[in-house]
Amino acid sequence: MCSKRFARDPKPTTTHDMAKFDLKFIKRFWKICKILFPYVKHPSVLMAILLLLVCLLQEVLNYYIGLVTGKFYETLQDKDKAAFKAVIFETILIIVSKGLVDSVLEYVRSLIGILFRRSISTKLHDIYFTDILYYKINVVDKSIDNPDQRITQDVERMCSIFSDLLVPILITPFVGGYYLYRSYQVSGYVGPVACVGIFVVFTVTNKILMSPVSKYYYKQEEMEGNFRFKHMQIRVNAESAAFYRAGNIERKKTNKKLYELLFTQNSLIKWQLVLNCNIFLADNIGPLFPYIAIGVPIFLGSYDDYSPGQLSAVISNNTFFSSYLMETLLTLIDRAVDATDVIGCGHRIGQLIEELQRLEVEQEQDESFKDGGFTDNQFGDGNTFVNVKSVSYGFPNSSTVLCKDLNMQLKEGHNILVTGESGCGKSSLFRTLFGLWPVKSGIIEDHIGIGSKEMICLPQKAYFTNGTLRDQIMYPFEDEDVVPDDDKMYKYLDLLGLNDLLNRLGGLDVDDGWSWYDEMSPGEMQRLCFVRLFFHKPKVAVLDESTSQVSQGMEELIYKKCQELNITLLSIAHRTAVRQFHEFELAISTDGSWTLKPIQLVSHDDSNSPGINPPGTNSSRINYNNSNGNTIEV
Repeated sequence: MCSKRFARDPKPTTTHDMAKFDLKFIKRFWKICKILFPYVKHPSVLMAILLLLVCLLQEVLNYYIGLVTGKFYETLQDKDKAAFKAVIFETILIIVSKGLVDSVLEYVRSLIGILFRRSISTKLHDIYFTDILYYKINVVDKSIDNPDQRITQDVERMCSIFSDLLVPILITPFVGGYYLYRSYQVSGYVGPVACVGIFVVFTVTNKILMSPVSKYYYKQEEMEGNFRFKHMQIRVNAESAAFYRAGNIERKKTNKKLYELLFTQNSLIKWQLVLNCNIFLADNIGPLFPYIAIGVPIFLGSYDDYSPGQLSAVISNNTFFSSYLMETLLTLIDRAVDATDVIGCGHRIGQLIEELQRLEVEQEQDESFKDGGFTDNQFGDGNTFVNVKSVSYGFPNSSTVLCKDLNMQLKEGHNILVTGESGCGKSSLFRTLFGLWPVKSGIIEDHIGIGSKEMICLPQKAYFTNGTLRDQIMYPFEDEDVVPDDDKMYKYLDLLGLNDLLNRLGGLDVDDGWSWYDEMSPGEMQRLCFVRLFFHKPKVAVLDESTSQVSQGMEELIYKKCQELNITLLSIAHRTAVRQFHEFELAISTDGSWTLKPIQLVSHDDSNSPGINPPGTNSSRINYNNSNGNTIEV
């Protein structure tokens, strides 16, 4: 099997749409809801049903508590001592029950928030960590800001608030409908119509005011992420900045991010002020209408035949029914501020899902597989691992081309050294080869599985994950993917002079939260990466200045070991001593041209050292290519 990667069209431009309570939000939030509630028997659905049942039980208890006041009025005015004691006992029993139900309700609500976060986070992780999408959206595409913040902070906030809003969303239709009917029984159509009318008026004004609030909340989260990233940048690069004594300039740059955040927050709270005025106005007007509703039938003589005690009970019960109806409806209005947070976070999460899915589709379209082999033996006999055909590459989303029409084959046993001035595109070749950057033209044919166990890259910046020393050596594979061999690990740690590291850690499986980048020197990091390489023993190793921080003696030892393990090398290195471990040199020029030719090593005594030639070639005549497509004999 081989994979064939072609040049692709530039990505479409993505604009940073502002968050509004509109049709786009409804579509995005509907997609999120399908993640939260994927099927009927999903834990989130079952917990939502349980939440509804607990809410209904709570409302039943609230109903009986609301009737207590009327009962007290009636028993006290009638001076019925036995009935008064019964009401006290009943009230205590209801209050204790309600306390237990309220606690269970809060527990279920919090549990639903956790289930929500698990569903969305795992879904995002499934897409985010598909192949190299996490790299593309953070480094290459950059169509959205702070993906890490969206996955962590925004998801947590949206799930927490939405699980809280779920209570009034679920219960309002039932409670509102019931108290609408009871209010109509007591006061006729006046009470229900007045309550619903007030609700509609303030809901419309809330809708108008929520869009600018959610827009600035969206911007605030973006500015918050930029501010946090700046502090993370200082934390990660604290030593380098300290050598520069860069405190003053970094303070100014960090303060600039802070002021951008505070300016956005200031705009946000101005709009929240207007929204809160609308909410508090509704809260203060609402309690007036129950009294208007009961006053109309009283003054019309509907209750003239009632005793004072009975009339007091009617007034109390009607006030309770109408007030509770109004309170139930106003609860939705009161939660408008929380709803704007959900709208802002929902837009950011929905946009992240859309961009990840777009990149996933592009990635799938960029890859095609076919059977076949190749008979073109540019470097003589041997297995072809990678075949690069007329490939031009350069910075993503840019017209700049670093290297034009590159042709080369990476074959078993034919080690290639990539050379050139800084910035000419050496590391960029590796990024293009591994699919991190798209090719601008040409074809890369993969016969080995680039990025698999058979072809491993050691980049310029060593990477270590969280976990034990064993985890670092086996990386990027897991226990079930690797045959355990502690003896091999100990052998390569000793070979590369890392026994001290092993002793400092206390063993292969000790995990005490080590910060690998703080505890190891750059040279130790590079040597540990080669322990990883030797342990996996791939067919091909791509080395991007992977020995720049070790001594020349250690560098030669590493390259000799690669030869012993029959690892074919594609290397970037600057020391001339490594040339002896390569058969070919790919020289890339700053103008985009290139040459690929054999490395001739000549000793001080030419007669005793004919030079190093690739196996199967004639020492006096070798063909090589250049960027003009000419075949040149050496």
